[in-house]
Amino acid sequence: MTDHPESDAGRIVLDALGVVLSTLADDARIAIAYSGGLDSSVLLDAAVRVAGPARLVALHVHHGLSPNADAWLAHCEATARAYGVTFDARRVELVRDDAAGVEAAARDARYRALDAMCTAHGVQALWLAQHADDQAETVLLQLLRGAGLAGLAAMAPARASVNGVARMRPLLALLRTQLERYARAHGLHWIDDESNDDTRYARNALRHVVMPALSAHFPGYRDALARTAAHAASSQRLLDDLARIDLRDVGREGDRALSHAALLALDDARALNLLRYWMRSLGLPAASTARLADLLRQLREIAREDMHGHALRVDHAGQRLRSYRGIVSWEAVRARSERAGEDAAHARAPVSLNWRGEEVWRLPSWRGTYVFAPASPDEADAVPERMLASAPLVARERSGGERLRDEAANVSRTLKNLFQTRGVPAWERDVPLLYVGETLLFVPRIGVNRSACGATPGEPDAAWRRIEWREDVLVA
Repeated sequence: MTDHPESDAGRIVLDALGVVLSTLADDARIAIAYSGGLDSSVLLDAAVRVAGPARLVALHVHHGLSPNADAWLAHCEATARAYGVTFDARRVELVRDDAAGVEAAARDARYRALDAMCTAHGVQALWLAQHADDQAETVLLQLLRGAGLAGLAAMAPARASVNGVARMRPLLALLRTQLERYARAHGLHWIDDESNDDTRYARNALRHVVMPALSAHFPGYRDALARTAAHAASSQRLLDDLARIDLRDVGREGDRALSHAALLALDDARALNLLRYWMRSLGLPAASTARLADLLRQLREIAREDMHGHALRVDHAGQRLRSYRGIVSWEAVRARSERAGEDAAHARAPVSLNWRGEEVWRLPSWRGTYVFAPASPDEADAVPERMLASAPLVARERSGGERLRDEAANVSRTLKNLFQTRGVPAWERDVPLLYVGETLLFVPRIGVNRSACGATPGEPDAAWRRIEWREDVLVA
């Protein structure tokens, strides 16, 4: 027996979308994450009926994991066109042996592609088709993985993504059986992903083996797990509020760094909560409980034994945690570690430039750039153009013993001493020294060697340049 489109199932789905739609501006553009499966097919059909096709864009991600992926893409595009809905798709490449597993890699790649398409289409909200059964599976998976409250909170009904687009799940309170009734009532056609039957994947094992057994003995388990997720989300919000309070006391440098002493003044539970929140605020992926515990243990040992911060060795997601002069911060290390291996085999050769007015001098072996920006004579690190052109500019490694005059103290000091005086950590001192001929002219993080400039004659029309050293942005 087929349900009538105006049956309870039909009204429940449309009402759920109407509630979410009412929270958006009347002209908000809405994207539908459209895989072509049952759930997203129901979401797209209902969205067309509730919001109208003109406001919608259907977004499809082609993972390439199935031999049928091209056919699925064609089906999704044809269906969207039939509705009069704009369609877009992205192909993603997956690393099959990703340490996080194929499921996690596919999910991450999918959201990156969806975010990129949302930005391209000027979307304000992305609607996702997860439902109550998906939520129950997620809570159980997180429980079995030993996740904390953030994991148990599972999927939020609505949350802003990194690009500011609201990720919304209008169907999260509905059961899959309700979506099936809607699809039958409206005569929808959808695709079946054969990988959904492969119980080697954890979620599929839960769906096909564990959930039916739970349903037989605990019919209300979905509601119970949904309540667990809601309680966990509420508790996590309170923990985040506490972390924000602690960050006001412990944070330094615009909260990109922490006070080592203030962090350790917190007990372990509170310090770990702050570290989780701080890392999340910096855009770092969540670390395991074991990794965080090791991080805090090392920070306490350094403080207890009065060790130098460079003894700290915690690497995470292409970043390295550092503690220097009482400040704890993350530093991107991927390029630096590669370079360290190269340097062990051979030192970098000096690089020279006959300066003829260039504003940019790229130095690939140091992964950075010297910039010679037009400036006025009274600007910091400004030198006359005539000096830059007076002899070849040479970028060299430190060899040890280089000296520079400390203008404030009116004495000559070694670069090592100047770096220490200015609080430059040891790992940030691997910079190219800039010579003009054989004379040291500029040291990144210290500045211009004024002794090299000599007496500057009064030339009202003389041109000046400000020297800057800019490291490449390192992507973790």
